[in-house]
Amino acid sequence: MGTFEQVNAKVVAAPVGQGREILARRGAMLAYTGAVNFSPVHTGQGGIGGMAGRMMAGEQVQMMAAHGTGKVYYGYRGLYVTIIDVDGSGPLSVEADRLVAHDAGLQSAIVFLGSQGGLRGAVRGAVTGQGLFTTQLHGYGSAAVISHGGTIALPVGGPQPVAVDPQAYVAHVGQVNVDISANVGWRDAVGRGSGEAIQLKLTGSGTVYVQASEQKI
Repeated sequence: MGTFEQVNAKVVAAPVGQGREILARRGAMLAYTGAVNFSPVHTGQGGIGGMAGRMMAGEQVQMMAAHGTGKVYYGYRGLYVTIIDVDGSGPLSVEADRLVAHDAGLQSAIVFLGSQGGLRGAVRGAVTGQGLFTTQLHGYGSAAVISHGGTIALPVGGPQPVAVDPQAYVAHVGQVNVDISANVGWRDAVGRGSGEAIQLKLTGSGTVYVQASEQKI
């Protein structure tokens, strides 16, 4: 059972207690009940996955910790919020600007995409317009991510890869590999220019979350 509760399509709630703190992006707290305190935290320290990397990618997002006893409600700019459970079978990969909140017990790291597929990983970062870095959460817990129009969860692991429009991609969880592929036929079918010629191809075992829009956050 995950930590977060879906209140409605754009708001989630999370209980806070001893040993059960919540980290959330600054500005995401909407309301709370009980004796809850908030304090800023500094994340992403150390090496290529450090704050320097985040700043290079334009992904510096200040986080706030909720601790004490009570319940906190989160949302962000009226965007749709999706709860994703991380069960230890593989990390959750999500861009920093889409991550609203997560269990403090989840380990966070900033990963250079070029190390996950060499040049093709770097190209994927350029194609999505999200930079060359992504946030990964490891361990056991839950996270809340934002999207335009809500998300659909597509299983990854069948005989064929799952193809996703880079602008519609939100996150993936599990042992999933992401590659890029050019497909002129898809571009011609959609009829919206060369951008649709690029697809993300996901293989492995896990789930990919796709938003109902090509709009960026």
